[in-house]
Amino acid sequence: MTTATATRAEYCVIACAEAWRGDGEVLASPMGLVPSLGARLAQRTFSPELLMTDGEALLVGLDGTVEGWLPYRRHLAMVTGGRRHVMMGASQIDRFGNQNISCIGPWEQPSRQLLGVRGAPVNTLNNPVSYWVPRHSRRVFVERVDMVSGVGHDRAAAAGPAATRYHRLPRVVSDLGVFDFAGPGRSMRLASVHPGVTVEQVREATGFVLATDGEVPCTREPTGEELRLIREVIDPKGLRDREVRG
Repeated sequence: MTTATATRAEYCVIACAEAWRGDGEVLASPMGLVPSLGARLAQRTFSPELLMTDGEALLVGLDGTVEGWLPYRRHLAMVTGGRRHVMMGASQIDRFGNQNISCIGPWEQPSRQLLGVRGAPVNTLNNPVSYWVPRHSRRVFVERVDMVSGVGHDRAAAAGPAATRYHRLPRVVSDLGVFDFAGPGRSMRLASVHPGVTVEQVREATGFVLATDGEVPCTREPTGEELRLIREVIDPKGLRDREVRG
């Protein structure tokens, strides 16, 4: 087995994989390279029930073998019932998990136009949604998002039971650490830091007061088999190191 020290990128893959632990037979919808690697790793190890598709598609294994087919009608049925766990990106995210991928600046005259709201509101109200941020900074982790695309805990609670029935934000993963929403009032909490990162570094890179609960642990170590899968099977070209440096 591969036993060399894990890189920062590999800790991020592990942290993303952990988002799907215990989900059972749901659609894993990773958006971005490192989340995709994490979902593949979870499927190959501790979450073999995961379905890896996000629409009408053939289910194809890592070796190219077709394992099944998911018609779009079935995909929609699973999505509306909460049986899908998305990991999205975030141009901005606040302490309650409100996410912005639409624009920077005031709605009337934004300074930058981004992807647009797209499916973020429906994703966050119908399915568990986690987030991946490859560059942790105060520009991303902000006191207040410029526009709400993905719905956070405070806004879902204000909208009532119809909005909170399937609303769940399991975790946020960045290149500095892992976060959940176990802080006061379901605010963001620092759950772990990646090796080589200090709690103070994370706080300095965050634009709001970040909750902590005692001594913050390090993100868990990958096993030798997990490192082997990442390096030899899932990402043999090492693309992960282009997205996460350090």
